[in-house]
Order: sequence, then structure tokens, then C-alpha cells
Amino acid sequence: MKNIFIAFLSIAFLATSCQSEKKPEKEKIVIGGKKKEKSPEFVLGEKLFKGKGNCYSCHRLDKKSVGPSVNDIMKIYKEQNGDIIGFLRQKKDPIVDPDNYAVMKTNFVRLEKFSDDELKAIELYMNEVTK
Repeated sequence: MKNIFIAFLSIAFLATSCQSEKKPEKEKIVIGGKKKEKSPEFVLGEKLFKGKGNCYSCHRLDKKSVGPSVNDIMKIYKEQNGDIIGFLRQKKDPIVDPDNYAVMKTNFVRLEKFSDDELKAIELYMNEVTK
């Protein structure tokens, strides 16, 4: 009986250990009706926007909440050839909802700690999700 149990365990172990490893599928995003792989920069931007940057608490993708929507922000920055990173670094004046600037300004302390690459990743994320 003991030998049968050991044989059964051995077969079960071999069966599970011989399975081929499945590679995780790369995450994709739908842009303009087409699926596109998320770049590492996009993933970083999304993570920062929704996490460490806490941007999502005030900026939804397609509707105004505390602050303007991401769609509205990026539309205006594209139309006016604005410098969103300059704004986030407090080197450029607000061009989207300037009356609400005092509320946004309280979050700049958090953004001062972000690297240029992190801010570029956030900008890329915001551009990609609004295409």
C-alpha cells in the first residue's frame, strides 16, 4: 500500500513538473479600435498615474471630477502645443481650467520627486489613452 502511494505521488509530481511553462501574455491596450502592446513606458505611466502620482483621484479619463478629464487635458495641450511636463514642473502656466489651479498646486509637492522619465511616462500614458 505504501509503495502504491509513493508511486502515485511520483506520477503526480512528474505530471505537474513536466508541464510547459506558459509565458505571460503581454498586456494590450485598444487604441483607435486596434489592439496595441503596452510599452514599458506606458505601463510605468499608468502605474504612476493611478498609484504614486495619485492623478486618478482627480482626473478621470472621459469625465470631469475634481479636475478636468484626461481627454479634455490632452485635447487642449495638443491644440495649443502645450508643455504638460513644464506645467507639472511648475515652469509653465496652466492652460486647462486655470481657475482650479490652486487645487492642483497642492499636488505639486508629490510631483517634485518624480524624475523626468516618470513625468514623460505619465504624459505618454495620457496621450495613448486619449487616442
